[in-house]
Amino acid sequence: MTRGLGGHSPANVTQHLKGVGFPAHKQDLMRTARDNGADDDVLEVIQSMPDDAFESMADVMKAYGEADRSAGPQSRR
Repeated sequence: MTRGLGGHSPANVTQHLKGVGFPAHKQDLMRTARDNGADDDVLEVIQSMPDDAFESMADVMKAYGEADRSAGPQSRR
């Protein structure tokens, strides 16, 4: 799996979210990521994202980046 610095690369995350319809809520992202074979690290960061409605993949990636940074060193194995 492709990993970026301190977590997962944006390309890898978007691959796991391929097919999600917008607007999407966190549970939609979780379901799509699971269906696309996301590992536990990706799912944990998605779970820590806010319960907002996301209007685009750009919104998702912004929230994902913020959640990944605030998850702390334990998420950066």
